[in-house]
Amino acid sequence: MNHVLDQAQAGMPRHLGIIMDGNGRWAKKRGLPRTAGHTAGAANFKKITRYCASIGIEYLTIYAFSTENWKRPSDEIEALLKIFQQYLEEALQDFLGENIRVNFIGDVSVFPENLQSLFARTEAVSADKTGMVLNIAMNYGGRAELTHAVHLLAEQVQRGALLPEQITEDVISQYLYTAGQPDPDLVLRPSGEFRISNFLLWQSAYTEYIIMDKLWPDFTTRDLDSALQEFSNRNRRFGGI
Repeated sequence: MNHVLDQAQAGMPRHLGIIMDGNGRWAKKRGLPRTAGHTAGAANFKKITRYCASIGIEYLTIYAFSTENWKRPSDEIEALLKIFQQYLEEALQDFLGENIRVNFIGDVSVFPENLQSLFARTEAVSADKTGMVLNIAMNYGGRAELTHAVHLLAEQVQRGALLPEQITEDVISQYLYTAGQPDPDLVLRPSGEFRISNFLLWQSAYTEYIIMDKLWPDFTTRDLDSALQEFSNRNRRFGGI
């Protein structure tokens, strides 16, 4: 463990979120098709995930494909789906040999059946892992997640299993995709964009954000160490003094 990380260890976030951003711009800067950027981004995802697990991050949530990403050109979406499939097939062979439990959060029912099958197999194979929990957000949006939770709560009320006055913040949290997990302490956004992009809206009420002017394929473990160092120096008051 390097010196920067040693300094940050005392303030290590339990739950880290990362908005993977900048793949397209990375490719454009190099005169490559956007799909090349997504391929490079997927490779970096594996590297950063392994590193997070090795340094003691307990929960890692990666924003891989948003509900808004369907607006992209059809050829780019098709390429992304192929990259997801390739990654998961590789993961079932070697990545899951590590002590990482994988969850997919979001409405995955809209993906092709072969991908849905890979999602289910990946979760099943890693279900008994005791190390870092990796949440991969696929067809995920914070507003869609809250809408889904409200639907489930309304059904409970309609059945008489829950009274409206029993709906508390804790109860709502139990109906989110991240139920049972701590809220993210830190969310990183490489690429320099100053937006939360519909990511973990409920969960990030008191999350620290760090924006880094580094496109995701260029984001390194050293960049992560630097962000953890900055996080460790912040005074989190959660609305208090």
